[in-house]
Amino acid sequence: MKRSEINRIMRDAIAFLKEQNCLLPPFAYWTPEDWAEKGSEYNEIKQNSMGWDITDFGSGDYLKKGLLMFSTRSGAYDPNGIIKPYAEKFMIVEEEQVTPYHFHDVRIEDIINRGGGNLILSVYNSREDGSLDDTPVHVNIDGRNFTIPAGQEIRLVPGESITLYPGQYHSFWGEKGTGRILLAEIANVVDPDSPNYNRFYEEASRFPAIEEDEAPLYLLLSEYPPCV
Repeated sequence: MKRSEINRIMRDAIAFLKEQNCLLPPFAYWTPEDWAEKGSEYNEIKQNSMGWDITDFGSGDYLKKGLLMFSTRSGAYDPNGIIKPYAEKFMIVEEEQVTPYHFHDVRIEDIINRGGGNLILSVYNSREDGSLDDTPVHVNIDGRNFTIPAGQEIRLVPGESITLYPGQYHSFWGEKGTGRILLAEIANVVDPDSPNYNRFYEEASRFPAIEEDEAPLYLLLSEYPPCV
């Protein structure tokens, strides 16, 4: 992705979030120069990967396959205990923009449609070898528990949410003709070094390769300077 594209996506996201009455924390607007001046009191932001996260999953076409995320809070995983055991992020999904099939090994997450258009999801159980299972899938939508056939599409209109369980493959995109979507994600904190932290069904790059055609507007969470 070109830096100019990432900068444009950020500007568009800020405008959309304001339309949705969703305001980001101050560190969302820190420039690279601001980050260079921050002391050790801000290390939690860096260590726990809070902030801007924009990816095209290696597709080269962000609007076709990509996702914008902003992590507002995240705990720290410790094998002897977890400090702040929850995480929250906002996501923006464009019409027909696909987040590819993936699952998490021990992570449970709620995906909430906070406003805008309709979200379409498809879910499968996973087999031990990482393939898609054809067994019925247990679904929890706003406290309603039921099963659906593998791969059946689910529509979440604004205000609705779904709980996604460990080992449950999921892919989602914006329904054509309904507009851009603001999502929220609430999840437990797990070991980021787990081999199945993000297990993609097909090969996908988690972070984009960036062509520096202009200066960064704001840094991505993968670009912060080292902790001090």
